[in-house]
Amino acid sequence: MKTIALCMIVKNEQEHLRRCLDSVKNKVDQIVIVDTGSTDETVNIAKEYTNDVHHMEWDNNFAAARNESIKYATTDYILVLDADEYLEESADLQKEITSGADYYFTKIHNIMSFERALNHLAIRIFSNSKDLYYQNRLHEHLNIMDEKRNLISGQAGLVIMHTGYTDEMMEGREKAKRNLPLMLKEVEENPTVYNLFNMGRTYMWVGKYEKAITFLKRAYPMSKNLTIASDLIITLCRSLGETKRYNEALQILQEAVVVHPKEVDLLHLQALYFMEIGYYRDAIATMTKCLDIGDQGITVTEGHGSYIAHFRLAEWYELRNDLAKSYKHILEAFKLKNGFAPIMGKYFKIIEKANVPLEEVFVSTNQLYPISNSGQLEKLLEVMYQLRHPLLQRYLTEYNVTVQDNVMATARQYARDYEGAQALWLEMADIDEQNGEDILLLSIILKDETLLRRAITLLNLSQKEQKNIYKIIMNDLSEDDVKLTPHLEKMLEKTLLYLIRLQEFETFEMILNYLWQGSADVKVKVCEHLVAYGFNEIAIDLLVKLFEQYPRNVRIIEILGDVCLRSEYYQDAQLFYAKLLEFRPDYSSYESCYFLSEKVGDQEGSFNIKESIKLKFPLSKWAVD
Repeated sequence: MKTIALCMIVKNEQEHLRRCLDSVKNKVDQIVIVDTGSTDETVNIAKEYTNDVHHMEWDNNFAAARNESIKYATTDYILVLDADEYLEESADLQKEITSGADYYFTKIHNIMSFERALNHLAIRIFSNSKDLYYQNRLHEHLNIMDEKRNLISGQAGLVIMHTGYTDEMMEGREKAKRNLPLMLKEVEENPTVYNLFNMGRTYMWVGKYEKAITFLKRAYPMSKNLTIASDLIITLCRSLGETKRYNEALQILQEAVVVHPKEVDLLHLQALYFMEIGYYRDAIATMTKCLDIGDQGITVTEGHGSYIAHFRLAEWYELRNDLAKSYKHILEAFKLKNGFAPIMGKYFKIIEKANVPLEEVFVSTNQLYPISNSGQLEKLLEVMYQLRHPLLQRYLTEYNVTVQDNVMATARQYARDYEGAQALWLEMADIDEQNGEDILLLSIILKDETLLRRAITLLNLSQKEQKNIYKIIMNDLSEDDVKLTPHLEKMLEKTLLYLIRLQEFETFEMILNYLWQGSADVKVKVCEHLVAYGFNEIAIDLLVKLFEQYPRNVRIIEILGDVCLRSEYYQDAQLFYAKLLEFRPDYSSYESCYFLSEKVGDQEGSFNIKESIKLKFPLSKWAVD
């Protein structure tokens, strides 16, 4: 049987060290700990587990500290862990080393915020008889690159759990800034692919993207056959994306996804960038491929091949008002990660837009998200409160939950118990500013002057805006007298959205008449809300009026084309898409025209448009391939 030693370097790790050592104490033959200057209980804790506790003065050299720890190992193999890492109970180190490889890539499961995780591979188990040692002051790594040594690599099946990843990311920027001079010196002395990569990654962390791109581009040609290749490409393309150079990033990713077909993070990033430049069809196809691959790769962000991919697809289909497909994907995302707040929020938004009856929503939610503890209930209530969801009151009543008065008033208001909400709002001595718009909405619905005065004290309105909003709500002026500021426009537009959701159409029409005196942008926004909630005919009537007023506004033309297509007014859709192509001959306009040709079975038209796309937009995979 082969022997194995745990070798660690530590400093002020009293919070995590016991958990780490408890997870390995019965799995290794030796524990070696090198302390680099702890001032807490770290050393005393270490001595509870081993006599092999050594001290070393810290000299800003991680490789030197790692090498100091492994020099005391007397075993066949070495396991390296950090204090905030630990092994799962089922881990079997003896099983891992039976193949006799010289070193083993091991999965690190980095636990992140919001119940997410990032998985990556690192060499954490290696032979103690092959003269393996660490290099680099920072971002230390083993000297495995010498091809003449013919070292044999293996893949460990166990997973190392890491709980400090989020904290490290938060601290990473400051550490990176402090370490920049050391890293620059390291790169200058030894410009290896690893050093160039780490230099580029550090510059990305501190937000200096152009410098990051410079170093990452130098490293990229040297990384082709290395395990860091996909991570390097993602870092490079993310830096390019931060500088809005999406086309350049997509050109790199186009080659990368062929060379690394099982790296889901590469595909996921490619899909996101397709969406950024308006390549909707390619974005959908690429994100769907992420689901085919699943959460796999050398570096994997949990969910990129599963629930996050479903979530993105739900978002994108929702953008096109394809609620059937949107619902299908958000349902899958909910099943896979039912406690993830963004997914829960999107689920409720989509089923509301689809006009699913509330009783049916209540039943299906209980099946998808069975509540067994107060934490689950609290999370659901928080999501519903933020959404102003009409079922919030039902859940508060069902589970007999006592909440703050403003939450109860909000719950009653959006469950259309207006009088109950009114009474609570008027009883409260102090109301949070965040509820100002809720009270404004209710004052509009009830035409309540007292509520309106309460709302005005909470809203950031000028004297002129206060007078205008008062006159609008009390219907005390003609529509032509209204002079709307951008701030007031935005507030009234949000109010109109809630009136649509509450189906208060008489009040909606009254406010719309005033808002119609405002800017083109706010009127377009209202039409978008109507389309999103399925009121296509009303939207078309309003959009036609807008088109007559603003005949060259491409957003108005685009929405008209889309809503006519959805309503099967194909000739009208063709007219508007033709105008769209005339005024905005970009990729998305061509794609809309292609979709219409497909829908009406115009094969010749589809062929011609596709040929134009291939010629003008070579990044489009579906057209070129």
